[in-house]
Amino acid sequence: MITLAGLRAAAAAAAAAGALLAGTAAAQAITPPDVLVKSVTLEVVEIVRHDKDIQAGDRRKVVELIDAKVVPHFNFTAMTASALGTHWGKANAQQKARLTHEFRTLMVRTYASSIAAYRNQRFDFRPLRARPTDTDVTINVRVLQPGTEAVKIDYDMEKTARGWKVWDVRVADISLTANYRTEFANVVRESGIDGLIRTLQAKNDKVAERTPLAGGERK
Repeated sequence: MITLAGLRAAAAAAAAAGALLAGTAAAQAITPPDVLVKSVTLEVVEIVRHDKDIQAGDRRKVVELIDAKVVPHFNFTAMTASALGTHWGKANAQQKARLTHEFRTLMVRTYASSIAAYRNQRFDFRPLRARPTDTDVTINVRVLQPGTEAVKIDYDMEKTARGWKVWDVRVADISLTANYRTEFANVVRESGIDGLIRTLQAKNDKVAERTPLAGGERK
C-alpha cells in the first residue's frame, strides 16, 4: 500500500527530475556564441541593405533596429564596469544604473553611425576554437574590403543563464571599453561620478539632436 509519505517522496522525485530536464533543455537551447554572432550580424546587415528608410539616412530607424536585434546580446553592465575600471567601485547602485543606461545609449548611437558602412561588405566568420566547457570565448570576425586589408572585429563573450553575452568589442585590436577608460577616469577625477554621468548625457543629447526623424526632419 502506498502511504502519504511515499506519495510525497514520489512527487518530490518527479519535481526534481522535471527541474533537471528543464535545466538540460534550457542549456541545450542556448545558441553557440559563434552561431549567434554570425546570425545576428548577417540579419542586421541584410535589413540595412534592403530598408529604404535606413538607406535614406533615417538614423532613428537604425537605432530601433539595433535595440531590437543587437542590444539583447550585450552585457552593458559589464561593459560599463570595464570602461570605468577601478572607478566603478566608487559608484553607488543608482549611479551604476545611470552610468550603464548612458553608456548603453552612447554605444547604440555610435554603432548606428557606423553600421551603414558595412552594408556592402563581406564577412569572414572565423572558426571558434573553444572547449564545450568554456564560459568565456572570443569570436573573430573579419570585414573583407576589396583592395585593402580586412578589418578585425573580435567579440569577447561570456556565458550566462540567459545565453552568451558580449562584454567587449575590439576593432583592429583596440578594445572598445579600454578606449573609453582614460577619458572616463579623467572626468571622474575632475568632476566625480555624477560629473561623468552629466558628460555622457551631454554626449548622447548632442548625438540625438543630429538624429533624423522619419521624413528627413531632425529632432
